Amino acid sequence: MKIVVLDGYALNPGDLSWQGFEKYGDVTIYDRTSFTDKQEIISRIGEAEAILTNKTPIDEEVLAAAPNLKYIGVVATGYNVVDIEAAGKRGIPVTNIPAYGTDAVAQFSFALLLEIANQVGVHNESVHQGDWQRSDDFTYQKTPLMELQGKTMGLIGYGEIAQATAKIAHAFNMEVIYWNHRSKEPQAEWAQQVSIEELYQRSDVISLHVPQTADTEEMINRESIAKMKDGVILLNTARGGLLDEAAVATALNEGKIFAAGVDVVSSEPMAEDNPLLAAKNCFITPHIAWRPLETRERLMGIAVDNFAAFLEGKSKNVVNERAK
Repeated sequence: MKIVVLDGYALNPGDLSWQGFEKYGDVTIYDRTSFTDKQEIISRIGEAEAILTNKTPIDEEVLAAAPNLKYIGVVATGYNVVDIEAAGKRGIPVTNIPAYGTDAVAQFSFALLLEIANQVGVHNESVHQGDWQRSDDFTYQKTPLMELQGKTMGLIGYGEIAQATAKIAHAFNMEVIYWNHRSKEPQAEWAQQVSIEELYQRSDVISLHVPQTADTEEMINRESIAKMKDGVILLNTARGGLLDEAAVATALNEGKIFAAGVDVVSSEPMAEDNPLLAAKNCFITPHIAWRPLETRERLMGIAVDNFAAFLEGKSKNVVNERAK
């Protein structure tokens, strides 16, 4: 079987192995394939019977030019890069990787929050620059410092990552509230389900954990920000399109939002004119919450299992029902 990996670098920059797939056929690996050059995508797929993609888009035109294609594996949880309806019509199953990075993303959400609260990086740099050695006092601070105990963490969405984040917040003695698009029982008596309006009003920290859909796109906008507490902290490790980035930047510059920690933006790689880049107190990381080695090892293992199950006629993690 001819297998093509269209954009393997994100998953495996050289510290993992593709051997799990190589035992099933002839594997061609491209570190990167242009997101915008459709002819390059088509050419690289060629006669392949199976492809793996992370962010390389597979649309109707690409599928029409790949008559041998029998399997599409998305090596990520989100699968909006593939026209799953068009694939389903052709009987091509599209699989994804659910729940591989729950703990890593929850951990990273708090890494962003702790950096905002304590700014360890700024103070470490200050000490290494000699500020402490020259200080007249035994202690000093470069930024405001914040204790999380007693503050309210509001989670928008209450899936596995949000629930893992809730547990960490509870361990920090934070009050935990959440909103979900449909009623969902709390995992513990210390977590309270509230309306989105109440969440905006009560939360000291708001952390986003919902998929990007027509209903959630730019849900954090001028109107929703106006309902929030003055000085709220905003965290986004979900999808960049959940934010109206211009509105968030304005709120940061005006102090309505005290700080934002974002690991995702609306267009990735990040555009040079993204308003968050120039906003006050905005902490930005390059979509790395999912990237610890252990997490990527788990992702690779699930991707291989998905493909093996397909070959055995027992497909799993298929996201287009009509292709099952």
